[in-house]
Amino acid sequence: MRFKDVFSIIGPAMVGPSSSHTAGAARIGRAARQVLGEVPRVAEVTFFGSFAATYQGHGTDRAIVGGLLDFTTDDHRLPDSLELAVEAGMEVSFKQGTGLFPHPNTVKLHLIGQKTGSELTLTGTSIGGGNIEIVDIDGFGVKLTGIYPTVLINHMDYLGVLASVTEVMRNGQFNIGHMSLDRKNRSGAALTVLELDEAATPELIEALKALTAVKSVKLVNLNEGKQDEKGKESLT
Repeated sequence: MRFKDVFSIIGPAMVGPSSSHTAGAARIGRAARQVLGEVPRVAEVTFFGSFAATYQGHGTDRAIVGGLLDFTTDDHRLPDSLELAVEAGMEVSFKQGTGLFPHPNTVKLHLIGQKTGSELTLTGTSIGGGNIEIVDIDGFGVKLTGIYPTVLINHMDYLGVLASVTEVMRNGQFNIGHMSLDRKNRSGAALTVLELDEAATPELIEALKALTAVKSVKLVNLNEGKQDEKGKESLT
């Protein structure tokens, strides 16, 4: 049995004013930063629904960008994130989206990495109390909550791939709490998202990368923060 996370009861420690519009937005941004794997050079942010109507007044713009800088929800620098993003070499733009969206608090991010030029398109929703759901990554429909340590596996949709992945998990004694998978087409590119009961080890990641059909393995762990020697969150 999996128990409810404390976020769903009292919300996260955070810089205000809103758990949905600020804390949730920061967590979406941070999830995107971790999937990209580097500081973005370009961040195109499209808000939908309630986010689009109130993002400046509620600080959603600053929260999203703070997350892209890898700030946690309670980081004292969140209110200054737009200025800090400029210092970090990030070009940020905001716009209001129209059309269908999965939740009133929805944001779509298009990111380009500073170092590698890698691109990422990610859609996330803030569902209340600081909780989020990432619902689309590069056109793959998935579910990623950020509550648990998460492994994202880009692979080909070949027979037996999931069996091989779960065998690696079993050998490493990692329990899968939730799995979601989507594919572009039969025998084409696929993305599997695994939420685990504990953080993945380097040995587990290497074992997954060694599987023939696996193209890349990425990690999202919103419960960990990077600390510098002064105990502050690092921008890099």
